[in-house]
Amino acid sequence: MHWFSIVTSILIAGFAFLLLRRQGLLRGALPRVGAILLLTGAFVARLFVFGHETLDYQWFLGPWVQHFRDSGGFSGFSVPVGNYHVTYLYFLALFSYIPVPDLYLIKLLSIFFDVILAYFVMQTVGLYTQSVWRRRTVFFAILYLPTVFLNGAYWGQCDSIFTAFLVMSFYYAMKRRPTRSMVMLAISFAFKLQAVFLFPLYLVFLFTRQIRLRHLAVFPVTYLLVILPAVLLGRPFWDTVFLYFQQASPEGRGLNYNSPSIFALYQGPRVNPELAWAGIIAAFVFVALIYLIVLFRHRRQVSNGTYLTLALLFVIGVPFFLPQMHERYFFPADIFAVIFGFARLRFLPAIALTQFASLLGYYTYLNNRWPPVPIYYGTYGLMVLLAVLVVTLLLQPRAKRRA
Repeated sequence: MHWFSIVTSILIAGFAFLLLRRQGLLRGALPRVGAILLLTGAFVARLFVFGHETLDYQWFLGPWVQHFRDSGGFSGFSVPVGNYHVTYLYFLALFSYIPVPDLYLIKLLSIFFDVILAYFVMQTVGLYTQSVWRRRTVFFAILYLPTVFLNGAYWGQCDSIFTAFLVMSFYYAMKRRPTRSMVMLAISFAFKLQAVFLFPLYLVFLFTRQIRLRHLAVFPVTYLLVILPAVLLGRPFWDTVFLYFQQASPEGRGLNYNSPSIFALYQGPRVNPELAWAGIIAAFVFVALIYLIVLFRHRRQVSNGTYLTLALLFVIGVPFFLPQMHERYFFPADIFAVIFGFARLRFLPAIALTQFASLLGYYTYLNNRWPPVPIYYGTYGLMVLLAVLVVTLLLQPRAKRRA
């Protein structure tokens, strides 16, 4: 194990400890000792898998860093590389200057955002409960969540980064800081296209005036500012702005990539454009039905609990119906299920259902073989959870009218 990884992991763990202490969640010797032991366990476990390389690293991330290294670092933006957005590529270009194995740097970046994600999940849960025990526990629940551990430390993926900004956006919207919320949403989108799974919620925010129309302008401004450095370094402007549109065609691609979406039930030809379009239409119909429930059941008085229910509904339901979903695309669902479960303890089983569904796909990719039970068992689990969430939305009381 490289000394840099050990030292940096200790620093990140220390940072996590300070975040908890700053929130007043470590008062007394027992909570402090417990936090130290739990942080030590979380980071030692991550260090043990630091050397593991997946095909994603060998075929994509590693060669992309090598491209920047061979091109003189940030100068490498003058030549298109990779299919990730430039926001993440900034970090890979930076890593090309550091004399440390890039595999470790990639994983350390994700692990740092594991902590940021845990912090804002904790803060969001704090909007629904003042319980010190729950807020402290949910912080460690994120660090020990199997998909969080596997995604960053084992796999070297960056889903904790865009999801952290997605949770920040939701948190600030709930705190009635719409400008900050839109900034975080734009940054999340600039990292990964999958941030769009939560976009339908922002139409509800507009409907309920949680966010005003003028705040929407913050999104494109932030997005353009984020991609501007790459453009100045030689990346074509329009290609950079519309990168996601070049990747979004449903034609000529597989229907499902180890995800527990509705297409896990499909046993026909892998490529089926007609069925792919049917899934896209189904996703729009699903969102429209949720809007109708909000319109006729809650009108303009939507409670914070209803917003959270909607958030989980969208980050599960939208990728559930869409084609071409990968196993990692349910990562936001995994995280919002934790928020939902700790905000309302009777819904803790939602965490188990989303983890079960996601881990079947993770197992398939990371082991290059089918899991002990078919992936579509996870699809059934998500179906049950979606049904429960819809019923919950229908039964939730209307928010009291604000004075």
